[in-house]
Amino acid sequence: MFPLIFNAIISIFSYLVTVRLIPRLKDMFIKANLYGIDLSKTRKDKVPEAIGVVTGCIYLITLFLFIPVPFGNSIFQNADFPHHEFVELVTALLSICCMVLLGFADDVLDLKWRHKLLLPTIASLPLLMVYYVNFNSTTIIVPKPFRHWFGFSLDLGLLYYVYMGMLAVFCTNAINILAGVNGLEAGQSVIIAISISLFNLFELTGDAWKAHKFSLYFMLPYIATTMALLKYNWYPSRVFVGDTFCYFSGMTFAVVGILGHFSKTMLLFFLPQILNFLYSVPQLFHFLPCPRHRIPRYNTTTDKLELSTTMFKTSDLNLLGRLCLTVLRTLRLIHWKEHIKDKAVTVECNNLTLINFVLLFTGPVHEATLTKILLLIQVVCSILAFTIRYPLASLFYDPEYFTPVS
Repeated sequence: MFPLIFNAIISIFSYLVTVRLIPRLKDMFIKANLYGIDLSKTRKDKVPEAIGVVTGCIYLITLFLFIPVPFGNSIFQNADFPHHEFVELVTALLSICCMVLLGFADDVLDLKWRHKLLLPTIASLPLLMVYYVNFNSTTIIVPKPFRHWFGFSLDLGLLYYVYMGMLAVFCTNAINILAGVNGLEAGQSVIIAISISLFNLFELTGDAWKAHKFSLYFMLPYIATTMALLKYNWYPSRVFVGDTFCYFSGMTFAVVGILGHFSKTMLLFFLPQILNFLYSVPQLFHFLPCPRHRIPRYNTTTDKLELSTTMFKTSDLNLLGRLCLTVLRTLRLIHWKEHIKDKAVTVECNNLTLINFVLLFTGPVHEATLTKILLLIQVVCSILAFTIRYPLASLFYDPEYFTPVS
């Protein structure tokens, strides 16, 4: 347990360093023109952006200093050195480091969406290569309801590596598209990281304890640095996290999910992000018009956030766009209003994000309240994830393929 205790101690120091460093670097970012204007405030002060690069760098430095600790016995007692574990740790840091670099490049250069999909794929290649060399296990146990068609187990082969690559792409972008209010990106990431850490702690008594200890090595410093960032990103935000933080966070989660061998369980903690993605699909794939900013609209009179909308003519939509609209309207999942001018019908529809979906039911709310509602949804989904993973797991898998909570 010494490596975990040491990791927890240096994580506390990383929190203290991050809390002191962020305010000292704010002016430096503004001077470098790395700043934004908070569109949900009456004041138009310059807010430093891409501060996620600070937390990412401190996180990496923390783990660089930690590298020798898990291998101390092998080094000082001349025992057999666990080269495969060392390579896993270093490669995981390499993938995370790549995403910090590429995320910062996105904040500075404002890359296009196709680059946002390509960069995580490239950064995950070292990770997939190590998985191939050390494990190369591509067989999955088929859930009970589907064994009649697929059998007890199924070897996915190359498709399993495609799945892991897509996992890295999803994780890095899922947090990025569920954003737009103060504290949301950092807040949801902290809740996901704490959920993963609790799951790892539950599993430390199981057969796969090494994989979960490996995950905790990454999660504890991540929670510490992100909590420090959340302190300054909470309403009213004094810094913006930027795409750097979203990329860095997503790749960190993908790393522990892939190398910790619990990628399916990890996706359960991403339920709000999955729902947000599915709800956003018509706009993300341009079946419906997608404006550059889909954040809620700020009402300066009431100091509350309202639904943001987009305007279009149904005649301009393709078949898929019309089908999406029909389904969403039938299920009453969107705000819909028609405007008729000179016999031309223009439709007003809310932007398809989970944030606007919440506002659809709550009505206008203050920004801090909206963030709390969204983070509460994240907590409830984490509780649901644990329920699916433990009490309900026996409905899908035999007892020997999951570990009940002791």
